[in-house]
Amino acid sequence: MSSTRLPYASQSVSKYYFIAALALFTAQIVFGLALGLQYLLGDFLFPYIPFNQARMVHTNLLIVWLLFGFQGAAYYMVPEESETELYSPKLAIALFWIFLVAGALTIVGYLAVPYAKLAELTGNDILQTMGREFLEQPLPTKLGIVAVMLGFLFNISMTVLKGRKTSISLVLMIGLWGLALLFLFSFVNPHNLVRDKMYWWFVVHLWVEGTWELIMGALLAFVLIKTTGVDREVIDKWLYVIIAMALITGILGTGHHFFFIGMPGYWLWVGSIFSAMEPIPFFMMTVFAFNMVQRRRREHPNQAALLWAVGCSVVAFLGAGVWGFIHTLSPVNYYTHGSQVTAAHGHLAFYGAYVMVVLAIISYAMPILRGRVANSQKAQNVEMWSFWMMTVGMVVMVLALTGAGILQIWLQRMPSSGAMSFMDTQDQLRFFYWIRVGGGVGFLLGLMTYLSSFFVGGAPREVPTGAAALRVRNA
Repeated sequence: MSSTRLPYASQSVSKYYFIAALALFTAQIVFGLALGLQYLLGDFLFPYIPFNQARMVHTNLLIVWLLFGFQGAAYYMVPEESETELYSPKLAIALFWIFLVAGALTIVGYLAVPYAKLAELTGNDILQTMGREFLEQPLPTKLGIVAVMLGFLFNISMTVLKGRKTSISLVLMIGLWGLALLFLFSFVNPHNLVRDKMYWWFVVHLWVEGTWELIMGALLAFVLIKTTGVDREVIDKWLYVIIAMALITGILGTGHHFFFIGMPGYWLWVGSIFSAMEPIPFFMMTVFAFNMVQRRRREHPNQAALLWAVGCSVVAFLGAGVWGFIHTLSPVNYYTHGSQVTAAHGHLAFYGAYVMVVLAIISYAMPILRGRVANSQKAQNVEMWSFWMMTVGMVVMVLALTGAGILQIWLQRMPSSGAMSFMDTQDQLRFFYWIRVGGGVGFLLGLMTYLSSFFVGGAPREVPTGAAALRVRNA
């Protein structure tokens, strides 16, 4: 069988979200490459797009496109898991356009208006919420995000309530509701700097090292069930253990952000101990993915989606686990905090844990949304090339940033006397910054290759059956 129909017609709304996510992802990488060049060519794009504006756009696009990806994944997965149509497809489409237009206007505002003027025009004097990294959005945008997420959660929750309840849908719902509720801390901006940073980390850390990990686990489990045919009971047991470890270590691991912001000294111990345990759930995800592939009961024709899923578990362990552990202990973090080592960890962790899992669900779902079981073998080959191009490009960037961070610490922070100034140190890092740009170019080429795979023709890949399936599996 080379063609298929959607199990539930309302799943088709997810296509809008996936397309928007990929478009915004592309824009994010373009701005990231521009930032890399601005490190080397200080007046690049100045005064049209200064560094602070480009960085806001780069980081905000990351958040927005991943939210589009998560919502698209939920709209695809939940009807299938619940065995019922989406509660309101019309609401899903309306929220999509509201979110997309609001996000686009916000980006235009960042680029067209000085940030201080933007704050004045959008009512920041009424409720001061702007000016914090990742949470730079104007007040109307923040309120719009809350409204969109509440509408989205209502739609998804009603779908789950009227249909079958599975561990995957329940874990996904916990992650999505946690994401929305924790965002409310972005409206709290106390004058006390210690409390300000504490509440800020409640959003940023408990998103990426808490609720988002639950979303990642649910998406990964869904793709692995569909592509390997392993019994749901086996995957459920793994999923429960993984999310329990992720929540225990992630919540208390928030302490590694409290080391040097004025919090009590016991956070040095709590943050160090539980942060050192944070690689455990990511390692478990790696073992989980490989174990499911070994136990597979069928050869799914969409091998590209399986590659993204397995790659996600490995790179997430390296980025969030290994590179996170490298600088999470308080005596080490004393020197590395805010250095390029942090940037290396952040890039590899986001790519491995969240970018790759969204690309995995898109890779699995989009062929079905287009009426086929899987893309042609030629299209999948192109997509798998894009996997390696993006992953190698990211690894090059991360190794360059790690080298830059080590040299930065050695020259600027380690010497007891005669330490270099910040700008003199930056001059010594130019070699690594050029390598980072090279890795960024490779990553962008990989993304272009990925997008091109949607337009590669050829007959959809056939599903191997009988003796053919056995030969594929034994190969």
